[in-house]
Amino acid sequence: MNVMEAMKIRHSVRQYLDKPIEKEIIDELEKEIEKCNQKSGLHIQLITNEPKAFDGFMAHYGNFSGVTNYIAMIGPKGNTLEETCGYYGEHLVLLAQQLGLNTCWVALTYNKVKTAFTLNQNEKLCIVIALGYGCTQGKAHSSKPIEKLANINETMPQWYKEGVEAALLAPTAMNQQKFMFDYKENKVTVKAGLGFYSKIDLGIVKYHFEIGAQRKIEW
Repeated sequence: MNVMEAMKIRHSVRQYLDKPIEKEIIDELEKEIEKCNQKSGLHIQLITNEPKAFDGFMAHYGNFSGVTNYIAMIGPKGNTLEETCGYYGEHLVLLAQQLGLNTCWVALTYNKVKTAFTLNQNEKLCIVIALGYGCTQGKAHSSKPIEKLANINETMPQWYKEGVEAALLAPTAMNQQKFMFDYKENKVTVKAGLGFYSKIDLGIVKYHFEIGAQRKIEW
């Protein structure tokens, strides 16, 4: 499947099968993670066969089970870390879907197993992405009306509308969709509203928009 198809069928999954990820798929993910790190300056790491992060009370409270693989979104501390993690993390989420895996963004309901990943000086673990073969394919989330999330009218270019439609498919914390797109004088802008992890959500929706619009945006 292509990335747009992956975007449309991908849903958050919290329960996973006891099935290892094949070496070929791990290698593909590792290769793409390295590319993302080079482009972004992040220190993203793939952790496999590590059950402790999702074996505590908080994980069970969040209805997670069977999670032994995850992507640790790590990078230099700073104002842009969360948005950058959202952008590149969603790129990896959609790649995982294309490779036949399921995923879920996880902000709080996991344990930080410090021996599982490397934190360099001045780096921070921002968020993790659960990864593996889901017991199900998840369920689609409801979405706000497009006019609540974007300034849109008949004079705006088709690529902008298609970008916004792709952004509506983006996963956001607690499905809050706290963002607003606008288009003026051939320039696209998007602002994050107030909400939990809205900066991470902003990075995710920017990535979705660019995929839908089929162009790189100077945000």
